[in-house]
Amino acid sequence: MAGQIPEQLIEEVRKANDIVDVVGEHVSLKKKGRNYFGLCPFHGENTPSFSVTQEKQIFHCFGCGKGGNVFNFLMELEGFSFYQAVEYLANKSGMALPESVSSQHTQQNNRMDQESLNAYEFLTMFYHHSLVHANGAEEAKQYLTARGLTEETMKKFNVGFAPYKSDVTTTLLEKKSFHLNHLAHTGVLSQTEDGKVLDRFRGRVVFPIRNHLGKTVGFGGRTISNEEPKYLNSPESKLFQKGRLLYNFDQARSEMKKLNQAILFEGYMDVITADQYGITHGVASLGTALTDHQAQLLKRYVDEVIVCYDGDHAGIEAAFKAAERLKKAGLESRIASIPDGDDPDDYLKAYGKEAFERKILEQSATYMSFVLTYLKRQYDTSIEASRMQYIDEAIRYIATLAKPIERDHYARELANEYNLSVDTIMGEVALNRQQIAPEQKPRIQKQTARKKQQRLYPAYYNAERKLISYMLYDATIAERMKHRLGASFNVDVHKVIVTHLYAYYEAGHPADVSQFVERIEDSEMKNLIIELAMQSLSPEVTEEEINDYVYMIQSEQGDKALIKELFYQQKQAEIDKDYTKAAQVGMEIVKLKKRLKEPLRE
Repeated sequence: MAGQIPEQLIEEVRKANDIVDVVGEHVSLKKKGRNYFGLCPFHGENTPSFSVTQEKQIFHCFGCGKGGNVFNFLMELEGFSFYQAVEYLANKSGMALPESVSSQHTQQNNRMDQESLNAYEFLTMFYHHSLVHANGAEEAKQYLTARGLTEETMKKFNVGFAPYKSDVTTTLLEKKSFHLNHLAHTGVLSQTEDGKVLDRFRGRVVFPIRNHLGKTVGFGGRTISNEEPKYLNSPESKLFQKGRLLYNFDQARSEMKKLNQAILFEGYMDVITADQYGITHGVASLGTALTDHQAQLLKRYVDEVIVCYDGDHAGIEAAFKAAERLKKAGLESRIASIPDGDDPDDYLKAYGKEAFERKILEQSATYMSFVLTYLKRQYDTSIEASRMQYIDEAIRYIATLAKPIERDHYARELANEYNLSVDTIMGEVALNRQQIAPEQKPRIQKQTARKKQQRLYPAYYNAERKLISYMLYDATIAERMKHRLGASFNVDVHKVIVTHLYAYYEAGHPADVSQFVERIEDSEMKNLIIELAMQSLSPEVTEEEINDYVYMIQSEQGDKALIKELFYQQKQAEIDKDYTKAAQVGMEIVKLKKRLKEPLRE
């Protein structure tokens, strides 16, 4: 799996990056006992089942079964290749991969993607330089200054300007040895029907869009003339997927995690202006409705999101859809209301940070309060039939609330508003919840069945799992088992695991699960090894306990295997000069051999 990266270098990178620190950047972890726990980033859950152990440098989710070391975590979470995970962690810890390794990887993997990334980084600097220094950028600078941006803010966000002349950018890229056709193919540049390659953002103010690792993967362009469309994004590509990115996420992440809150804006300028006013935990979707993936991305870092969209009709509609996505992801959401149809950008410039925080953010509505107000806009409650439709719809939403106290609160509000009986409203809420509950039963029943199945494993199966756990923890136990059992385990996957483990120890490696799993290609087997390594073990296991595990394993295999084990015990007794025990074991061997011969006499 390591490919051309030296094994020693891989270990240096792994040891330089504590898995708790790396996982902690993506998952909110809390220490309980010797391990850290949080919500699994790989599947939706409300109760933490994701565990990280600092001692063994591994993670494991008891819900979905995923597990591994720090490299595996990034590969699963970010879709990295193994090389990319090593490279990312090496850079993070201030280490440099040898040029020979880097160049060989670039030749073999993702050559065009790497060239695109390099081109995006180059263009980020070029566009910003053009804005600051180039002739012809005066109108762009005037536009940004009129929007209230300072030079410092423009620099922080690398806001730029793409020159009007269509060949300026492409000529410069060619001089820097970029392949224009490759860049057109991957969406960095555009191409006309007759094959001419052009800068798609020419004449526009350009906003670099970075992934959450801080790498530019696309641009957003805003016209400063009457050109259509007003806003233009890079096209969808392998690197640039709008539904999986949030603008400014890389810079806002630390403050979001610190406050346990994110502010979700609609556009770049709202985020940038808020940041300029000292509100640095804002992000924005990229011209599309919030997606499930974006909501899950926020869920990794915060428990609460304030939706702060424009105050016009379109903004309210978009805020409702975003609130629904956030609720689905298990996030608490509040929805800010901007008066007079303004947008956050205008409000901040007109009234300042203090007013924005006090009157907009702090007074933002809860999810259900906003939903009830939003629903009411859809009906004419002065008309009886329409009013009843609204009440029915409101009850349906109240029924989805998880906390009884919240259901009671909003049921009473609804009853008081329309002079209805609270008991009647709560009765309707209860009926609606009965219709919701069956959807949850299959998942609960499946989990219960899985737990029962785990309890029904035969003794030898559990003995093998426990013994392998000790072998992962202690190389001397593995060495003894190599001579006593070899690969004679009853479960096929256990046979494969111990075979790998024997070879690992024979190569002189230490008892290090995080290092061992790096040599396992099969993902299911890797997850199983991590699961076994996470079992609770006694630091001072007795010889008697180990013998019990071996006995249970060999009993399943029949008398021949047991005789082999007894011979081993007899030899050990003789080495220990316990001749009485050696004689007793010898008598047992004779009895078993006699029993094996009996069927042959028939």
